[in-house]
Amino acid sequence: MALWQTYYTVTSLEDGLRLLAENRGKARIVAGGTDLVLELRHGRKVPVLIDITRVRGLDRIALGEDGLIHIGPMATHAAVAASPLIQEKALPLAQACWGVGAPALRNRGTVAGNLITASPANDTITALMALDARLTLRSVRGERTIPLADFYLGVRRTVMEEDEILTDIAIPPLTADEAGTYLKMGLRKVLAIAVTNVAMVLTMEGTTVKAARITMGSVAPTIIRAPKAEGALKGQPLTDEIIAQAAALAAEEARPIDDVRGSAWLRKQEVEALVRKGLEAIREGHPRRDLPQPEAMVLLQGGHRIRPTLSGPTIAHHTDGDEPIQFVVNGENVTVRGANGKTLLHMLRDDLGLMGAKPGCEEGECGACTVWLDGAAVLSCLVPAPRAHGANVVTVEGLAKGGTLHPVQEAFVEEDAVQCGFCTPGFVMSAANLLEERPHPTREQIVTALSGNLCRCTGYYKIIKAVEKAASKLGEV
Repeated sequence: MALWQTYYTVTSLEDGLRLLAENRGKARIVAGGTDLVLELRHGRKVPVLIDITRVRGLDRIALGEDGLIHIGPMATHAAVAASPLIQEKALPLAQACWGVGAPALRNRGTVAGNLITASPANDTITALMALDARLTLRSVRGERTIPLADFYLGVRRTVMEEDEILTDIAIPPLTADEAGTYLKMGLRKVLAIAVTNVAMVLTMEGTTVKAARITMGSVAPTIIRAPKAEGALKGQPLTDEIIAQAAALAAEEARPIDDVRGSAWLRKQEVEALVRKGLEAIREGHPRRDLPQPEAMVLLQGGHRIRPTLSGPTIAHHTDGDEPIQFVVNGENVTVRGANGKTLLHMLRDDLGLMGAKPGCEEGECGACTVWLDGAAVLSCLVPAPRAHGANVVTVEGLAKGGTLHPVQEAFVEEDAVQCGFCTPGFVMSAANLLEERPHPTREQIVTALSGNLCRCTGYYKIIKAVEKAASKLGEV
């Protein structure tokens, strides 16, 4: 069954706004689409999708003439986390983006999409609230700018009108006397929704706290502040006693519920622990905690990103098959009709017979469907098939050249890094992309690259060893 009826790909924001207005109440914007595709698969009815991924300039991350950092609606979690500007002047946001999903998910998911989904457990909302962000919403009727704190009405409810697009996220850069950090507790290290998360920004005057902003996620219907904890810090040095008092007050201000990820009691305990750890990290001058430097980050974007070009102002794909999806897969030009309402995963398998990408969880949590889209590793189960129009796709079938296996494939065979084999194509695609990006990765970088790929039967020792062997082989060439 088709997940949608009509899919538009636009190359100008004006076209997107016009189509959104014409289809008001029936259309949604596709940026990363990682949350939206899940909503559609779980039964949400949205007849029209409008893809803005080909609009130039919407992925900007820049310091504007107004002195604010501006982040566009197509800025991905990966790009924001790896931005030197964000790491230096908005550290909590870089940390929050780095904590979203795993590399292939961060390559598609956007900060704007995270905000619009409006889950109280979303990572970036907490960080941006602490950073005092403001949002610009635009429609054919005009635009308006509002504080992020005024954007939310409740769980998954915002003030956005059905014909509006979030076009800008603006945040004041941290000054020399400010420090901030973000912390999260999930049920595992990666691909985990926050059980609780906390962000904070302190303004210091020497060793004394001049002002404080503490925000907490997954402890109320929306992200909330901790004013009592903030008040306890104001005018005080960050002693163990003051930190303990502020952490306890933050836990008192949390209003969590019991759910499948954790009890209300656990969440209060975690809020107290996270606030304490965050304040201690700022006091000790280590607010970065374990965030890698931009040059050391594993993004799984290969040696270079490919920017496809499209002709015409608007391209539409319909379920009747009149508009074909034309793209390059494994070096060959292909044309597919009738795949409009599918994901990229099922178009590759059903229409092109490329069975390497596997339908595992189909929720972006196992990595079995990993392919390369325009040079970057992505989860094909969360990519609408029409997004491939005009793009370049590589699957595991395309890694071997002229009958010669890719070094990663050879190493997997030689190290017996396979048991049932179901997850293997995803691991191979992630590993091969890593070696294009970093020919000599550290063990930690290999672990990060594979963090979004789950194996249920072999464990990871031989898989990691195989990637190390492949890197060694490439180093000898």
